[in-house]
Amino acid sequence: MKRRILLGAAACLALACSLSSAAQDKGYWRAASSTAAAITGDIAISDSKLTINFTGFVMAPIRKLGPAEVAAAFDADSNSAGSGSLYRLSVPAAKHFLHHNTLCGTADTQWMATYVEGHTLRVAFFSGSDAPVFTFDAIANSTDLCGTFTYVR
Repeated sequence: MKRRILLGAAACLALACSLSSAAQDKGYWRAASSTAAAITGDIAISDSKLTINFTGFVMAPIRKLGPAEVAAAFDADSNSAGSGSLYRLSVPAAKHFLHHNTLCGTADTQWMATYVEGHTLRVAFFSGSDAPVFTFDAIANSTDLCGTFTYVR
C-alpha cells in the first residue's frame, strides 16, 4: 500500500515538473537590461499573447529550441539547464513603445525566441518572413536580428 502511494506521489510530482518546465517563459517579467528598460519595459507572456507596454500581440508557439540553438542565439552555455522556444508574431514597425522606440526599426517584428534559465528570461526579436536560423554564423551575420532583451521575475 505504501509503495502505491509513493509511486502515485512520484507520478504527480513528475507531471507537475513537466508542466512547469513547459511553461517557463509564461507570466509577468520585469525589464532587467538597459535595452529592455529603454524599449519594451516589463512584458507578459501567455499561451497566445505577448504584452508589451499594455499592448497585446497575438503569437503562436512554433517549436522548442535545442541547446545548440539557445547557445547560438543567446550566447548561453549549451550544457545549461534552461529551455528555449520560438514563436511567430506580428508587431508592426509603426508601433512605438517606451521613449518612442520600435522593436525592429522600420521592419515588422515577425519572430520571437525566448530562453529561460532560473528567474531570468532572455528574448530575441527578429524581422523577416523566414524563420531565423539558430547557428553561431547565421546569428552573427543576421540582418533580421532586431535585438536581445533580458527580464527577471
